[in-house]
Amino acid sequence: MLIVLRNTWPLLGGVMLLMIGNGLQGTLLGIRGAIEGFDSFALSLIMSAYFLGFLVAARVTPDLIARVGHVRVFAAFASIISACFILFPAIPNEVAWFVMRIMVGFCFCAVYIVAESWINEAADNETRGKALSAYMIMQLSGIILAQALLNAAPVEGYILFIVISVLVSLSFAPILLSVSPAPVFSTTKRMTLRQLYDTSPLGVMAVLALGMVFSACFGMSGVYGAAMEMSVAQISIFVGAIYVGALATQYPIGWISDRMDRRVLIIAVSAVGAGAGLLGVLAGDWFALQAVAALIFGGMSMPLYSLVLSYLNDYLQHDEMASASGGVLFANGIGAVVGAPLLGATMELVGPWVFFAFCGVVLGAVAVYAVYRSTQRPTPSLEETTPFAPVLPQATPVALEATSEVVIELSEAESGSDIGADRDGKPAGDARPAA
Repeated sequence: MLIVLRNTWPLLGGVMLLMIGNGLQGTLLGIRGAIEGFDSFALSLIMSAYFLGFLVAARVTPDLIARVGHVRVFAAFASIISACFILFPAIPNEVAWFVMRIMVGFCFCAVYIVAESWINEAADNETRGKALSAYMIMQLSGIILAQALLNAAPVEGYILFIVISVLVSLSFAPILLSVSPAPVFSTTKRMTLRQLYDTSPLGVMAVLALGMVFSACFGMSGVYGAAMEMSVAQISIFVGAIYVGALATQYPIGWISDRMDRRVLIIAVSAVGAGAGLLGVLAGDWFALQAVAALIFGGMSMPLYSLVLSYLNDYLQHDEMASASGGVLFANGIGAVVGAPLLGATMELVGPWVFFAFCGVVLGAVAVYAVYRSTQRPTPSLEETTPFAPVLPQATPVALEATSEVVIELSEAESGSDIGADRDGKPAGDARPAA
């Protein structure tokens, strides 16, 4: 890991600056929108616009990079992000914010794709997995640090928006001054969503549901905090707790998933996450209990995405894993676009407490569907499963395909080591489970 950090720290440092800015904007806009008088449904549409822009950019950015190159794409879109955050407080209008959120989501996806391309290029087969792990840690750490930064200035003023603009602008320097010649960018031919569903119904439906949950956490947690009349400090702790939980449990859940039936673990993690949602509802306005519920919920819901992708990979041939990333990204993106408005409308009709109820019900549905799917076909044996690889729900096609490469390399290394012995010393088989 030290070698990886030594070789990629400028890139990872730039990514952290981007993530601090991105993590701050999601919470800040939720609070500032409430101050400006936007209702929960209007704010949910504004928040979902980010995911709409992100989803579109995932499709069109490869063509843009092919036409004008990595450096120009990064510089252009990072500049647009910086400009948008100067304009948000200057134009407190729902339609203007919706349009700018689409632009911000589009641009963040584009700059992530460029940054991830360089990180992937800077790593080799031996260090790619560690580089992706470091990248994920930087992403989560950036979001957590952003919540602390929320207390640095009054949310009613301009300063925090200027801070976001400055952070994004500063991210240019370590990234653009440290990169080697731009890597050749290419994406694999995508598997259709229907083909992916036929391969693993549980995988697709869980990814769709987790998109809804992620849009609630990333987009609506600040809105919930403002609606519950939390102080700014309390909102920063509440939102930060979600991502602290995610950072703390990602690797333990991954370690367990490599040693047991992943479908059972999906049921267990989803059920605990649903229980955390219930705890959040029962907490009422008791902040300490709300924060505990957020910590548990984040610790279950975020790693669940990686767990589901690992389960999905168990039913794919090695040459299908990279192509499946398109369907995964699309399903997750649709869930994210739909989830926030659905939650916002419900919060407006019933009350802000629905935030936890919505998240708990979605994860509960994943658990129930996983129980049903466990009756439909046999569970793969441990020696037939692929290694766990951590990835966040906001991963771009580059990160998903790079993760697939890591999984393939680890699978081939395991199948070829110890004369075919599996992780627990038992003889390993060669065949993948049939789709």
